[in-house]
Amino acid sequence: MNKIFLIIWREYFERIRKKSFIVMSLLGPVLIAGGFALMIWLAHADKTEQKIAEVDASMAFGKLPDTDFIRFYYPEGNKDQLVADFYKTDYTCILYIPYNIAQSSKSPAELYFKKPPGFAVNQYIRNCMEDKLYELKLLTNNINPAVIKNARQTIILNNMKIPESGRPTPYDTDLPIWIGFVSGVLIFVFMTVYGAQVMRSVMEEKTTRIVEVIISSVKPFQLMMGKIIGVALVGITQFLIWTVLSLVLTSVVSNTILGDLTSNSQKMKEQAEVVHKQGSNANFKDLQKIDATKDAMQMLGDIKKVDFTAIIICFFLYFIGGYLFYSALFAAMGSAVDSEADTQQFMLPIMLPLTIGYVMTVNVIQNPDGNIAFWGSMIPFTSPIVMMARLPQEVPVWQILLSLWVLVGGLILTVWVAGRIYRTGILMHGKKVTWREIIKWVSYKA
Repeated sequence: MNKIFLIIWREYFERIRKKSFIVMSLLGPVLIAGGFALMIWLAHADKTEQKIAEVDASMAFGKLPDTDFIRFYYPEGNKDQLVADFYKTDYTCILYIPYNIAQSSKSPAELYFKKPPGFAVNQYIRNCMEDKLYELKLLTNNINPAVIKNARQTIILNNMKIPESGRPTPYDTDLPIWIGFVSGVLIFVFMTVYGAQVMRSVMEEKTTRIVEVIISSVKPFQLMMGKIIGVALVGITQFLIWTVLSLVLTSVVSNTILGDLTSNSQKMKEQAEVVHKQGSNANFKDLQKIDATKDAMQMLGDIKKVDFTAIIICFFLYFIGGYLFYSALFAAMGSAVDSEADTQQFMLPIMLPLTIGYVMTVNVIQNPDGNIAFWGSMIPFTSPIVMMARLPQEVPVWQILLSLWVLVGGLILTVWVAGRIYRTGILMHGKKVTWREIIKWVSYKA
């Protein structure tokens, strides 16, 4: 047992002293948060203004409505003249609408451009033209478009959960879905990354023949378990660092940006009392400014209702269980090959269940209590990913416990099988291994 601890100690401290580990542990949460913030900023800020010259031969559409970054112009001249002088103008596109577009769907509009304007611009133009053509056809049939438009009404659906206490409470259905999906993706990424580290470590020692010296002092199974547990502790350490840093970042944000929202919440209550007492003499302008933060405060309230303690505990348990399950397979495959190029034929059976679990999260989001979600969260190959996707949507406790017990049983069996493959493969060199030989290794007597 002491020998396993020595291997664990070596694997753990050798990895946590690397600069890459220190940098990613400290900057990981910042980079992830910054990446999401950058994507949101780019989606709103990086928009090239489009100046579109509209040539309407049908004389039915008129000037299409502008947006913040799309401007329509109605210049004089026909299409041919505009196309000929295109590069002498500052127009970015020319939209030509044929005269018979309303009579036939086979008469397409044409969009000329210097550089492709992008999907959003094309979609906006199509939507505007379809809406306008829809109104024109209604008018042609003596139907007032305003009547059709007024007949449509947006429905607001408030989700209310009735607990055992019997008092209905508001319930946000979108937030748990996203939390579950992100948790499942993180489990998928962590198991893949740290499992691959185990495989590369095994292959490195095998190809350099260092393992032949180590095996003279320890048993192959001890070496394999030492590597698996050592890398697991590295993953746990990084996970704890990320959790602490995330809590610190959340606290900073709460005391700065979100502090204003808390203050506004109190102001809203005070303003409501003023409106109740003063009626039309109340300061409605101030009320409107405060009310603009209502959605943000509602989102904060929804976040606070999520039981993050249970999610973090289950994330930790499923990460450990899933990692041990798959890292044993990665270690076994690393011991069976002589180079990374040879791992391709063995990686597919390992990565396929992981990928299936990731794909199943889409079905879990739509139907968290369905048969696919249930069995996916019970089978050890997919349960770490699928159960984390289900967890924020209130999974029965007995299902969580059953899933964990099955996962523990599965990893014990997997570690046993991987150990028997490892003890033979780690000392084999210069031979291409097949699946038939690997199966034989499992049946060899110690």
